[in-house]
Amino acid sequence: MAEMVQASHVLMVATRGKGFTEITRELARWLESIAGENGLLTVFVSHTSASLIVQENADPKVQRDLIDALEALAPEHRAYAHAEEGSDDMPSHIKAMLTSVSLSIPVKDGHMVLGRWQGVFLIEHRASPHQRNIALSFIGHVAEA
Repeated sequence: MAEMVQASHVLMVATRGKGFTEITRELARWLESIAGENGLLTVFVSHTSASLIVQENADPKVQRDLIDALEALAPEHRAYAHAEEGSDDMPSHIKAMLTSVSLSIPVKDGHMVLGRWQGVFLIEHRASPHQRNIALSFIGHVAEA
């Protein structure tokens, strides 16, 4: 019988500024490194101006349209009460609130259960590049040695 484990890791992701960074491969490599077979992967970004989503990874125009939609919902050049950290800060908090900072992804037979065109993305909402910490947690069974 496969052993039940709980494992954790912090993934560091460098962003190039506002936009999407796909992290699907990095998550898959970590699951492979711990031999995660069947269970649940939790992914959590520990920042208030970045977020996580599962979204289409086949057509980059989808990402452009999603960024445009978020910009329309939380524009930078609006009068916000919280403006001390730059014009992109408060809109970044709003965008993070509208998306997710945590994802739960089932793992079956050593692979994340994602749809054919789905990938896991970190969304950087700030204009400047940042180093983002993403906490990973797996609970479940590992492959037998």
